[in-house]
Amino acid sequence: MLPSPFRAVPLGRTPRVGVIGAGYWGRNVVRVLHELGALAVVCDPDGEALAEAGKLCPGVRLCRDRAELLTDPAVDAVAVAAPATDHYRLAREALLAGKRVFVEKPLTLAEAGAAELTALARACGLTLMVGHLMRHHPGFERLLELAREGGLGRIDYVYSNRLNLGKVRREENSLWSFAPHDISMILALAGEEPCRVTATGGNYLRADVADVTTTHLEFPSGMKAHVFVSWLHPFKEQKLVVVGDRKMAVFDDTLSQADKLRLYPHRIDNGDGAVRTEKGEPERVEISAAEPLKVELSRFLDCVRTGAVPVTDGDEGVRVLRVLNEAQRCLDSEDRTPAPGRCGAVSVEPGAEVGEGTTLWHNSRILSGTRVGRDCRIGQNVVAGPDAVIGSGCKIQNNVSVFKGVTLEDGVFCGPSMTFTNVRTPRAHIPRMDELLPTLVRKGATLGGNCTVVCGNTVGRFAFVGAGAVVTRDVPDHALVVGNPARRTGWVCECGVKLDDALRCPACGLGYETAGEGLARK
Repeated sequence: MLPSPFRAVPLGRTPRVGVIGAGYWGRNVVRVLHELGALAVVCDPDGEALAEAGKLCPGVRLCRDRAELLTDPAVDAVAVAAPATDHYRLAREALLAGKRVFVEKPLTLAEAGAAELTALARACGLTLMVGHLMRHHPGFERLLELAREGGLGRIDYVYSNRLNLGKVRREENSLWSFAPHDISMILALAGEEPCRVTATGGNYLRADVADVTTTHLEFPSGMKAHVFVSWLHPFKEQKLVVVGDRKMAVFDDTLSQADKLRLYPHRIDNGDGAVRTEKGEPERVEISAAEPLKVELSRFLDCVRTGAVPVTDGDEGVRVLRVLNEAQRCLDSEDRTPAPGRCGAVSVEPGAEVGEGTTLWHNSRILSGTRVGRDCRIGQNVVAGPDAVIGSGCKIQNNVSVFKGVTLEDGVFCGPSMTFTNVRTPRAHIPRMDELLPTLVRKGATLGGNCTVVCGNTVGRFAFVGAGAVVTRDVPDHALVVGNPARRTGWVCECGVKLDDALRCPACGLGYETAGEGLARK
């Protein structure tokens, strides 16, 4: 039986709160509680942090010893804003001291500890609330209301980006630092826990800390979601996109108040087998301008005062932790030993397939849905996908992008910086992916350095496109084409050597004959 020194009852008045931790984020907690008239004392062993808190809240009591705070009968509740590694210990001490507790995210680093704190708070009748800030953001709450009212229809897919340059941490990785907010929002939208969680990450500054992570969630209802977090991003981005079968919503906390929440009445209809995209003008959704942290802490005070259960209580914190820990297990299982022929930052997204024996060089990325065959050689700065197809035995030199719609059969050679296109009339301000035209490069073809293959064309088997050529129409099997636009100037053997006038290879002796517009072996 867990210790139960007493059964707490609702206060019926504004609580007096002590804050443990006055550092980077703790200063904000201190400020807001002071503005709400609930701040009683600030505790931090760091004298400089305490001095800064004193400047924010002149006259507030300051202390370095948390025992002074925890044994003070005038303190009704404790807000823990210390590093995540200390959350379990500090929250447990506060609960055992009979204090109601607000803990910044994550509740703890282990599910077992979070479950223990939740059971302890329940046994003692004490409020336990987790600081999943974005769950209390007026913009997200309005979005959640719209979703629950059915305004978006069936939610099929959610993705969230939480990106910035810094603040880089050593005690926790980017998953634990950024993703709890997004996971809390996604679980609220789903209304269920995921049946599958996978994650991948990149460790660039320290071998033991992931700076970039992508987490994928699959739910029993069929809804899927992914969370992309990074503190190595050139600009700040905090965006949640919800794709429903009636409407789509974008919650972007980096935009102005009027643009934070927008609805897009876009639909894709494929009921009769013909895919039709219906686009509508986005509509702004009015939301409260209240500061999210003030909303969150006001609710904590209300729960302490009335005995109500917080939306982000201990049970919700445990559900978020289950996802975080499963994602962390995936990160821990990743093989970080560089494979032969691999170096630097290489990314293979979940949903992509890379065949055995294929090597990827520095800064290459294989995007979701892309299939790469066996024994390929992928050079530096290559991006493939999403949903591209690369056969076995292909060699793709540096600085090539194999876009969606491009299919390379086995044994294709792509020279350095050659280019594929996938839309004929691109404009930056007009989305035209529904006008994508497929490109097919047949078995054994060579695409010379800096050449361009315009979409909608086929390059035939063992054809040879010269360096810098621009392919604007189909290239026959074994044709040698050069120039802009590319034109045939001869024929080439399977071995790549130009054929003589008798259509025979002077190097290997193979002979050829006409077959349609191209050649075939005799």
